[in-house]
Amino acid sequence: MNRLTFPRKLLSCATGLALTLISAYSVASADKPGEGVKVTPMFSTVAEERFRGEIVIAGLKELGYQIQEPKEAEYATMTLAVAYGDADFTVQMNEILHASFYQKAGGDDTMVKAGAFMPGILQGYLIDKKTADQYHIKYITDLQKPEIAKLFDSDGDGKADMTGCNPGWGCELVIAHHMKAYNLEKTVNVNQGSYFALMADTITKFKEGKPILYYTWIPQWISNVLVEGRDVVWLEVPKTDLPDGNNTANTTYEGKNLGFAIDTANAVLNKNFAEKNPAALKFFSLAHITAADESAQNLKMQQGENKPADIRRHAQEWITAHKQQFEEWIAASRSAATVAAK
Repeated sequence: MNRLTFPRKLLSCATGLALTLISAYSVASADKPGEGVKVTPMFSTVAEERFRGEIVIAGLKELGYQIQEPKEAEYATMTLAVAYGDADFTVQMNEILHASFYQKAGGDDTMVKAGAFMPGILQGYLIDKKTADQYHIKYITDLQKPEIAKLFDSDGDGKADMTGCNPGWGCELVIAHHMKAYNLEKTVNVNQGSYFALMADTITKFKEGKPILYYTWIPQWISNVLVEGRDVVWLEVPKTDLPDGNNTANTTYEGKNLGFAIDTANAVLNKNFAEKNPAALKFFSLAHITAADESAQNLKMQQGENKPADIRRHAQEWITAHKQQFEEWIAASRSAATVAAK
């Protein structure tokens, strides 16, 4: 009898242990649906945009994904990398500004726009308020006048010198188009190179009391140094004229036509990655920050907190400040994975 009883007890214990292990494994899998999956982020070369990437990296890690070293490239190459699967996602692709890059890389056939990660992106041209008030400069087309353009001449050629954006950025195409559309090629030089180095010179000129003319976008730290309405003013355009012909886009901010569409930075995923990872797809569909959040963080970078460790700390500080919201995103992402697995 003991021979029969002992094996039954052993079998019962073994069965219980197995069920316990299976149960524990199921809980772990539900908690970390991305476990074992390697993910490669794709960032632009603009360090000031890294903050938003670190926020989503933290979320993916919470879901169990194994994050690889992020890749960096200019926007057109960045888009191609996501489309071809060399990277899995980016949160730095603008809906309108980078639309041509998106379409040329395959569009919806190769990528998925998972969510609006950061709305309210502004772009446009600004000059110092002192010069604007003194010479009654309101429109970018006022620079067609040689006597107005000469006010912003830095190299003595009689043409206004405007700080433009880096070669290869989406804004380069729009600015080049505007120079032709608004008949500014004869009176305005667009200076290109390393944008933030050029802007450092621009800010120095402003502090010296000299007139300044530059392109910029918000969010970023420059708007906290050269404050619109106090130090500088937006220049209006007489009518919307964009290179893709989408002239019905909303380009108006606080009653001024800035000439650039009010934009949104999307979370864009490689299509194959999105289809295989419902938890990640759900997370990217929910995650978002404000333009003000990024501007505030960018100012910290400009003040010296600009190392990768600093940016990761800023992201964690943002997550702590938005703890409930962040945890809701994670919970919904885990649920999405559970539903997809059934």
